[in-house]
Amino acid sequence: MKTVLVLVESVNMYLPILESSGFRLILAPTPAMRAEAVANGGEEIDAVLTRGPLGFTAEEMAALPKLGIICVIGAGYERVDLEAAEARGIVVTNGAGVNAPTVADHAMALLLAAVRDIPQADVSVRRNEWRKVTRPSFAGKRLGILGLGSVGMAIAKRGLGFDMVIHYHSRSPRAGVDFNYCATPLALAEASDFLVVATPGGGSTRHLIDKAAIEALGAEGFLVNIARASVVDTDALIDALKQGRLAGAALDVFDDEPHVPDALKALNNVVLTPHLAGLSPEASRDTVKMVADNLLAFYAGQPVLTPVHS
Repeated sequence: MKTVLVLVESVNMYLPILESSGFRLILAPTPAMRAEAVANGGEEIDAVLTRGPLGFTAEEMAALPKLGIICVIGAGYERVDLEAAEARGIVVTNGAGVNAPTVADHAMALLLAAVRDIPQADVSVRRNEWRKVTRPSFAGKRLGILGLGSVGMAIAKRGLGFDMVIHYHSRSPRAGVDFNYCATPLALAEASDFLVVATPGGGSTRHLIDKAAIEALGAEGFLVNIARASVVDTDALIDALKQGRLAGAALDVFDDEPHVPDALKALNNVVLTPHLAGLSPEASRDTVKMVADNLLAFYAGQPVLTPVHS
């Protein structure tokens, strides 16, 4: 029986899927439990289940001589040391596409909440203020999507349902879509009324949405980030929101989670949620099922379903 070190804390209800597939689990959802498990589990841990922000380091891999595969839930894997894994011959997989519908639902919910001023309207009713503010509608607006992977595509489809015009930027144009391709993130911001960040994190995407892009989005523009905070220059974002050079933002991700800058919390033109865009019963179940399928394939000597390469 193979042993899986489980570092994630959000899918416990569905971990029996792994156990019923024949795997033994070691649960280590806290930093202290993780350190202890890595220090003491060198002779028994065969696989690791983590998520992008939790990652897995070269030092941890070195402490586990039997480690053969690292499975990441969700699409992002930015803190998994891929070069170290490749050097050791450790296979890395992710959950690309599994939770895309849930993330896209949350992205649209955030966009609706920010553009239509739902949180402030709710507060006004609870305070018996009955404050009415005229806010933009969606039909005919230009929806910019940074990253047209599975999540970006799901967001685009929802945007079409609101009669929006879709623009996007990715490393290269995506075949088979008739959306408007923008060559750079700055060009995308210039072509957008609403901009949704849906690209993976990591060094290659750091601050793709910088001060210039935020300025290009403009005083009537809205930004939504359900990807990774590192993709957006947070300081530039806060400054633009404070000065009214950006109409509003909605964020599910932050640079130092779970800590959120007080400057963001103080703004009334921002909607904040605690990195839960990918969470739903359906997504959690399907994510763990994907992990089980990858593990079963790996230990059967077959190609894994969703490999990640450095």
